[in-house]
Order: sequence, then structure tokens, then C-alpha cells
Amino acid sequence: MSPVDLTGNPRKTTGVRPLGPVDIVALQAAVRAIPEAVWDAENADKPNKLEALDATRHIVFRFIDSGRDWRASHDRPAWPEWRALLEPVMAAAVRDYGYARGVFPRVMLARMRPGGVIHPHVDANPAAKWPHKIHVPLSTNPAVVCFFGGEERHFPVGEAVEVDNLGPHWVRNAGDTDRVHLIFEYYDADQPDPPWLAPFLMTGAAR
Repeated sequence: MSPVDLTGNPRKTTGVRPLGPVDIVALQAAVRAIPEAVWDAENADKPNKLEALDATRHIVFRFIDSGRDWRASHDRPAWPEWRALLEPVMAAAVRDYGYARGVFPRVMLARMRPGGVIHPHVDANPAAKWPHKIHVPLSTNPAVVCFFGGEERHFPVGEAVEVDNLGPHWVRNAGDTDRVHLIFEYYDADQPDPPWLAPFLMTGAAR
């Protein structure tokens, strides 16, 4: 059987798309107050345990049911407590997309300690092909460098960006403070599904 061509969403950026400043003051304060024990417990229970992420820690609020399909997702235990803080930030970041029925299938905090790395990789699972991948930096330092769209970049605090997760990307924190990002995905529920999705899910390629 020949491989299925899982073409990405043509609406996704192929580099970096600036989305503008968002108000993160309340969210920043709440994140700073998270006890280390909570970070440890949430990270130990996270569903995204990928080798490329190395020692980056996560608190995952929403996640997909399967790596095959972005259309089915669920709330995780931390979501009800954090929803009122997260939703205004995410809504502000995506306002220019103009989707009447936008969905956030994956929502998480990612914390990289000084000296941390995220190794070069692409988001290869089919569920990553369609949603926009959006970062909102909550804390950083000048020595945090990431690679998206073929270039090294530094993302300032409070400036939302969509990144190309289907091309090679990596992150390095060479500074002496943590790098914490709100990372989430977003898609238009009214956009027609790609033609490959139904056949893909019905064949052995989906397993």
C-alpha cells in the first residue's frame, strides 16, 4: 500500500505569523504561583511524552483523543480551574482569524529551564496537520532562541505568534531564567475536512 499524502492545511503559516500583543498579566501571575509540586505532578501525567521535548515540563489543559484526528479532544483535570484565565488570552490571540466556530483541541503550558532544549523535529502525527499552532510567551530571556520557518528567532513576552509546526523546528534556552509559553492549537470547525481524512481513518494507515 502506498503512503497516504497527508497534506497540511493551506491556511497554516509556513513560517511565523505574528498575531499581535495580548493581555497576559493575570495569567502570568497565576503561572508564577504554581507550586513546583504541581508542575512535577502534571508533567508526570502529561499525554505528550515525546523524546524531542527532552526535559521541558508541561501542564496540559486540553488534548486530542487520538494522534490521528484533531476533531475529537477532551478537557483534562486542570482545565476547569484555569479556563477563565486561559480563554481570554486565547481569544485575543486568534481574533484576526475570524472563525465563527473555532476550536482549541490542545492547550498547555510549556516550561523550559535554563540550559533546556527542544530537539529538532516536526509535528508528524496526522492530528497536527490541520490546526494552527500558536505560542504566547509568558516569560523568557534574551538567550532563548527558537528555529521556525528556516530562521532563528526570539519571541518576546506577550506577543502571540502562529508557528509552522510541520517544518523542522527547535528551541534552546541558553539564559539563566525559565522560558514559559502558553501553547495551543486552533482550527475552524466550519472548514471542510481534507479529502485524505476519511480514507485515512478507514484504512490500516490510521493505526
